[in-house]
Amino acid sequence: MLSFRADEADAVEADRWAKALGVERSELLRDALRHHLARLRGEADAEAYSVQPFTVGETGLDGADDWGPAEDWSDWLVPGAGHDRAKG
Repeated sequence: MLSFRADEADAVEADRWAKALGVERSELLRDALRHHLARLRGEADAEAYSVQPFTVGETGLDGADDWGPAEDWSDWLVPGAGHDRAKG
C-alpha cells in the first residue's frame, strides 16, 4: 500500500483523466507508476549495456533472425493419414 501527497493541480488532472478514461483514479495512478518503473528499468538496462556490452557468446544466435520463414512441408502429408485432426 502506498500513500503520497500530490499537488492539487496534479490531483485534479488525474481525476479528469480517470473520468475521461472510465477508470478509478487509483487504477490510473497504479498504471502510471507501473509505466514509469518500466521506463526506469529500461534506462538502467541501457546504462548497464553501455558499461558492459554483450559478449560474442551472448550474441551467438543473432544470425537466426535472418533465417526467414520456415519452409512449407505440407505437400509431404499423406492424405487421410490423420494429419489434419487439429483442423476440426
